[in-house]
Amino acid sequence: MKCRYLPFWALLTGVLLSCEKKQFLDQTQTTDLTEEAVFSDSSRTVAFLNNIYTSIAISANPVRFGNGGLDASSDEAEPQKSANITTSVQFATGTVNAAIITDDAWRTAYSNIRSVNQLIKHIPRTPMQAADKIRLVAEARFLRAWYYAILLKHYGGVPLVGDTIFTMADKIPAQRSTFDECVKYIVAECDKAAKDLPVVRIRQDYGRVGAGACLALKARVLLYAASPLFNGGNIAAGNPYTGYTNEDPERWKLAADAARAVIGLNAYSLYVDNATAPGYGFYKVFTLRVNNEYIFARMQGGNRDLESYWQPPSRGGGQGGFPYQQLVDAFEMANGKAITDPASGYDPNNPYANRDPRMNYSIIHDQSMLIQKTGVKELVNIYLGPNGKGVSQDAVHAGTPTGYYINKMLADNISANNIHGTDRCLPLMRYAEVLLNFAEATNEYAGPVADVYTAVELIRQRAGLNPYQLPQGLDKNAMREVIRHERRVELAYEEHRFWDVRRWKIAAQTENQVMNGMEITRDGNKVTYKVFAVRKHNFREPMYLWPIPQSETAKSPELQQNPGY
Repeated sequence: MKCRYLPFWALLTGVLLSCEKKQFLDQTQTTDLTEEAVFSDSSRTVAFLNNIYTSIAISANPVRFGNGGLDASSDEAEPQKSANITTSVQFATGTVNAAIITDDAWRTAYSNIRSVNQLIKHIPRTPMQAADKIRLVAEARFLRAWYYAILLKHYGGVPLVGDTIFTMADKIPAQRSTFDECVKYIVAECDKAAKDLPVVRIRQDYGRVGAGACLALKARVLLYAASPLFNGGNIAAGNPYTGYTNEDPERWKLAADAARAVIGLNAYSLYVDNATAPGYGFYKVFTLRVNNEYIFARMQGGNRDLESYWQPPSRGGGQGGFPYQQLVDAFEMANGKAITDPASGYDPNNPYANRDPRMNYSIIHDQSMLIQKTGVKELVNIYLGPNGKGVSQDAVHAGTPTGYYINKMLADNISANNIHGTDRCLPLMRYAEVLLNFAEATNEYAGPVADVYTAVELIRQRAGLNPYQLPQGLDKNAMREVIRHERRVELAYEEHRFWDVRRWKIAAQTENQVMNGMEITRDGNKVTYKVFAVRKHNFREPMYLWPIPQSETAKSPELQQNPGY
């Protein structure tokens, strides 16, 4: 199999970034340079590394498929209408296949892995201090591990190429490495990188990889590896590429210990502010470029990206997914009780009152207050009039197919049609996830010990729940449901739900159902709420993993396709 047929082994493109120290990765420019020109100059070498950073959010992009991201490929959100058959719609309808699935994860990851290998090979001759070379190589090692982790969660075991750089004349081995080999490789690379990096990066280096990010990625990968889909629940028994060939509960301990190591750094904390308003810290942290909760983020300059994707059309948005009623219902009441609990105080005739503060910070519903380009906050009118017609372009069945818009991570003083932006960066790993990773792995291994309660209650306390404490005496199964609930509402629209329901091997239940929306009708003071069906989701067993793009498997019989495709 010749290299010319593999897009991820393309030759050096020379796409570089001009990087100001105060605005890491904010500005880009392209130029054509040779390897000799790049690696014989220290600034160009740094810019080459910066370019490898630019694709780190490929999997988390909210409009990855043009009409939504992985949120719109799961039970979180309905995709935006599209004239094309997109990957998000394929997952919603259960029609995913190797011929039409996007190849973005495969192509982008391997392209960047090759770039890392180029940097590691050529940096010895770059004119810079030895300590700087060590730091750059450590960052590159982490990034290589990051891209392999993206491949692993999409496809299972994939070809590992080590430090090799293939040329047009080489025959490239396409045999997949086993799932176990991939996990060990990623973990080893994270450990190596962590040894040569400071825990966190500050001032002009803020946003670059630190040892904390290395350990957090290690913890995440080990958590996935310990989860049912890969640890005993392999969708193809005995297949070493789609998971482990045996079940081992000790893998949960490895994941718990890895997450505990991140916590033990004492370098990160939840951003808490319940004084301004209950749960305000949960909102505010996403608007801050610099904070102690983000462990790894896609850095960028002032932007209105998420506002453009998720705000209603009246504010200039409407490009991404739209929340399903199932997610809205998952948010508890402010007293920490589920809306299905008779003691919760939930009123179906006033369904958005007294809810977990994270709901309003995550969901735009009828009569939410949202800023306009004029700088004035106005109500969002999603309701229908007595004649069954919407009163604005934001109305259900017009602007939104579900009756909701996404509010997660949006700045409350910015509209998509405003000239101003926010300093927001896209979080890829944050401390809240680490706490939940630790709680899950520890609960699965040792049961609901005190440390599990502490980790989960820190999340609930920051959310503004009152009381935030969990009932005492929960068993492992009950605590498992609590943790899964907290992951669903705390990490919504951050590229977790799609993977969580798969690694837990519950997607056949969560994805194989009718997804709902909310239709609200107003006639004077009379308001009615009606749940309606939006789309029937379909799920097939092979969809626990992505198919390797047919364009890749067609190049070599060595590259084995995932089961069912």
